[in-house]
Amino acid sequence: MFFLLSKLLDFILLPTVWLVGLLLAAWLARPDGRARQRWLGAALLVTLLGTSNALVNEALLAWEVPAVPLAAVAPADAAVLLTGVTIGDKSPHDRVYLSRGADRFTNALWLYRAGRVRRIIISGGSGAVLTTRGTEAGSLRTLLRLAGVPDAHILLDERSRNTHENALFTKELLAKNLDIKSLVLVTSAFHERRALGCFAKVGLHPQPFPADFRSTNRSWTPDYWLLPSANALSDWSTLLHELAGWVVYKVAGYC
Repeated sequence: MFFLLSKLLDFILLPTVWLVGLLLAAWLARPDGRARQRWLGAALLVTLLGTSNALVNEALLAWEVPAVPLAAVAPADAAVLLTGVTIGDKSPHDRVYLSRGADRFTNALWLYRAGRVRRIIISGGSGAVLTTRGTEAGSLRTLLRLAGVPDAHILLDERSRNTHENALFTKELLAKNLDIKSLVLVTSAFHERRALGCFAKVGLHPQPFPADFRSTNRSWTPDYWLLPSANALSDWSTLLHELAGWVVYKVAGYC
């Protein structure tokens, strides 16, 4: 039930859904009534705020966990790579398709190649409501193997479907691999705060290594502050989803 409710919340928090709803309400309102003007005014406000690149970037800069230099990462036994970066319903199914969050994968591999971690734990089953082909953890293991990481250095959690379960099932893996005592947590910068809270709740305290930054460096050029961006709507959706998730997890006692 929690899983299905989270998917419904994803839909409700989409600014594009708000915009369509406001325009639909304006269309249904009486042509000569003040209600139509109010609905259109609200739609205009959502459009102006939702497409402001500067506004969403400033919000992301305030929320995302800052980048950590490689040199600042203390050598650890394993990196925990949280999934959510593959496209499972794309055919042909003879390869692995990566989404915008592919930095999670490449950053975990980078930590391994730089000698900062000895092993990589991939945590994530399938985030789809209906059953899909395989698991994300399995797909990313294939890519790690292609990148030359020995199978003996890869551990999988193929059951978890959310961040709470990522933490729980990673702890179960560690109970079976007692040589792993220190961790680095690799996930998207906007998600790192909630993930760290979930891991701390189960007694794990990994070093943060945020990836997949949605923010950019602040700029003082006119285009940064004045030009609208369609991508801003997507970034608002991501940020609002994460903020809502953090609140729900806090209430549920998961982080």
